[in-house]
Amino acid sequence: MQVTDHQLIDFLKRYFGFDSFKGNQEVIIKNVLNGKDTFVLMPTGGGKSLCYQLPALMMEGTAIVISPLIALMKNQVDAMRSFSTNEGVAHFLNSSLTKSAIAAVKEDVINQRTKLLYVAPESLTKEDNVEFLKKVNVSFYAIDEAHCISEWGHDFRPEYRRIRPIINTIGVAPLIALTATATPKVQSDIQKNLDMLEADVYKSSFRRHNLYYEVRPKIHATKEIIKFISGNKGKSGIIYCLSRKKVEELAQTLVVNNIKALPYHAGMDASTRSKNQDMFLMEEVDVIVATIAFGMGIDKPDVRFVIHYDIPKSLEGYYQETGRAGRDGGEGKCIAFYRYKDIQKLEKFMQGKPVAEQEIGKQLLLETVSYAESSVCRPKLLLNYFGELMDGRCDNCDNCLHPKEKFEGKAYIVLALKTILGVQERFKPDHIANVLAGNATSAVKSYKHHHNEYFGAGEEKDKKFWNAVLRQTLIARLVTKDIENYGLLKLSEKGKEYLKNPYSIMLTQDHDYDIVSNEDASSGGGGTGAVDEELIHILKDLRKKMAKKLELPPFVIFQDPSLDDMAIQYPVTVEELQNIVGVGAGKARKFGKEFAETIKNYVEEKEIIRPQDMVVKSVVNKSGVKVFIIQSIDRKIPLHDIAQAKNLEMIELIDEIEAIVNSGTKININYYIEDIMDEDRVEDIYEYFREAETESIQEALNELEAEDYTEEEIRLVRIKFFSELGN
Repeated sequence: MQVTDHQLIDFLKRYFGFDSFKGNQEVIIKNVLNGKDTFVLMPTGGGKSLCYQLPALMMEGTAIVISPLIALMKNQVDAMRSFSTNEGVAHFLNSSLTKSAIAAVKEDVINQRTKLLYVAPESLTKEDNVEFLKKVNVSFYAIDEAHCISEWGHDFRPEYRRIRPIINTIGVAPLIALTATATPKVQSDIQKNLDMLEADVYKSSFRRHNLYYEVRPKIHATKEIIKFISGNKGKSGIIYCLSRKKVEELAQTLVVNNIKALPYHAGMDASTRSKNQDMFLMEEVDVIVATIAFGMGIDKPDVRFVIHYDIPKSLEGYYQETGRAGRDGGEGKCIAFYRYKDIQKLEKFMQGKPVAEQEIGKQLLLETVSYAESSVCRPKLLLNYFGELMDGRCDNCDNCLHPKEKFEGKAYIVLALKTILGVQERFKPDHIANVLAGNATSAVKSYKHHHNEYFGAGEEKDKKFWNAVLRQTLIARLVTKDIENYGLLKLSEKGKEYLKNPYSIMLTQDHDYDIVSNEDASSGGGGTGAVDEELIHILKDLRKKMAKKLELPPFVIFQDPSLDDMAIQYPVTVEELQNIVGVGAGKARKFGKEFAETIKNYVEEKEIIRPQDMVVKSVVNKSGVKVFIIQSIDRKIPLHDIAQAKNLEMIELIDEIEAIVNSGTKININYYIEDIMDEDRVEDIYEYFREAETESIQEALNELEAEDYTEEEIRLVRIKFFSELGN
């Protein structure tokens, strides 16, 4: 169908009210109107839908749009109907319709009132639908979210693989495949599977200048999130979690901290899900806490932040989810919380899946780890992943705004490139990093690479370091990833030239989030800032003075982690003290008054601005384990029976009881101790703690070694001691 530029703008204005096209839209639409196969790569918010909606309205017949989500179809159909006086202009055909509704849709299509028919891939495979569609004059087929075709795409759907044979059965017509995320590997898969290798490819830049990218260590993430949202009051945001349980918990925690939030996940009934989505779109709530199912095709332009509580399974998924921020070109902050433990958890979930699927999943996870730990400009890394080159820095990500120190990389790069050649360009980055670092892993041994001349050639550095070097050679385009055997590293022409004439390239060392986590964990505190050393000394002196007066060991009053947290959070009332690590209501009332007053005077004297989010209210633990334990002990139920009832090991139950007692709740386990221990043994341990300088179990074991006490006995008596004297 031939149209002039002027006619095309007229149609655009008439149907959608726009005066001009965005980016590649115009050339894509002309290509579709000319009946050519078209492949569209366009980031979220780039206006993909218009690329098939406008030609569908202009051409003879009905366009078949294959789309993966029922909610997405409904939104698209509603939007199309709002542009037209003809109610039948767009329909969807899927499992949510009644028989009479399906009959009405089919009637509109046969009578040529329908220009766009949205179909789920599952519906497309049904025999009666195939027979019906054979009677339809199909203008073209649009395959939306085309990355679902590839096993390497972040949302693989096996039924997408059957689209081409079904199209051939229904009747061949031009194809337009569209996706917001595709690596070169995924693009190649899509084109092969849809038999559209000759298609014209239109690739828009994946660069979104308005999006700020940051990765934070996952320490006290809930507290960090509350602090961030409180500082961005009234702004719309999405928080992604991987599990439904976490979605529910986090949404509840936000609500009790005065943030308007709702959950969204596949385990909720459809009407609640739909209601929550609508409330977010209508700005009745500010934040949606969701699993990845939320957001596909949600056309909310003013989402101001996207937070990933859990790091996603793939960079494609991550890019698409962050792409929901700032679609209007305004501010969009993308913050991800990362710790390597989460990656290990995701790897565990893969066990039991087919080996090929596990391999793909692990490879995609490695890409995510690379992104999270890297100190390179984040948009540059993301763009490189999607096969796009970006010059310079973005100056809008954590790595650019707070750059890590750079070092001369020439010698390391030369060694890395030689090693890639030394293993015949047939291995992935992790393997090459192990060879360089001299790690004789089972894979390295199985290929006899522990006898390779490059094995251990860079052993003064670890595997993590070499992975960072390899990553930066990819960004510098000295190395490429093989598309057919995804992930295998090969030297590019530029890389071969570099080996002949090496030149200076400055590299940056990766972040090590595990070190950050361990340091923070050892402080035992809230993690919102550094411990105030001066205040710590004041509080320890106060504790010593109080201990002397009450004739108690100092640790019975408050343990060291509690003092550390006070010197971070600066609680100035007895109520605020209850939010400190290891301090419950009882302990705060019993010992807290003097501590709160001392801190208050210190804060006023030093003019200290306290953390704004200090009091993060938590939701009562729904499992009620602690409540169950307290009630059971009140009823004098033997501890091993309590453990059995809650499916706990004895040591886990003791952990729980210690936590209850440490926070200031008085409990009486004398009935159990008397049942399993002699009175003399109890008295010995009790007296030891009365004289001890520390509450350490290890020191107690060493000191009481001759008496052959067990760890369990010592811990039980210590609970009695704390409960009677401290609470």
